[in-house]
Amino acid sequence: MRTSVGQSQASSKTKAVKKSRKTPAKSSVKERGSKKKATRSGHLIYGVVPYKPAKGEEYMSEGQLAHFRTILENWKNELMEEVDRTLNHMRKEAGNVPDANDRASQESELGLELRTRDRERQLIRKIDSALERVSDRSYGYCKVSGEEIGLARLEARPIATMCLEVQERYEQSERHYRDRGVE
Repeated sequence: MRTSVGQSQASSKTKAVKKSRKTPAKSSVKERGSKKKATRSGHLIYGVVPYKPAKGEEYMSEGQLAHFRTILENWKNELMEEVDRTLNHMRKEAGNVPDANDRASQESELGLELRTRDRERQLIRKIDSALERVSDRSYGYCKVSGEEIGLARLEARPIATMCLEVQERYEQSERHYRDRGVE
């Protein structure tokens, strides 16, 4: 079937008119969804949409503190669920395996799991410390310089205790002393 140039222009105009007739509620829902996808490659931060501060909003306002409290609590809950899964797995797998190779493999896997859980336990302590800082309203400020850490950095690393500048200096001095010790 052939269509003339006039017909194709008319059909594209009809589509444009239909798009512009959307109700405000539908378009705002669509916009929210597209904003959600556009935020940091569409990733949520432990189930929470990244924070968008209002124009002129004070740093570490009640809303921001509540936002980071939620992120930290969600992260901690995820880690605690992993601990529970590991304990259940270890109880099931703790049986006596007759084959020496299977037993060695099982012990190796359990050792790896325990080391991972130990790192997560240390991370949980850091999360608890961050939650304490949220409670006493010192969260979001560098422990060395007292400067703002920044929302973007805190969303990338919610347990951060130093601003980027101080963290970089710290890492440089660590590398410097590590390199000097090697010589």
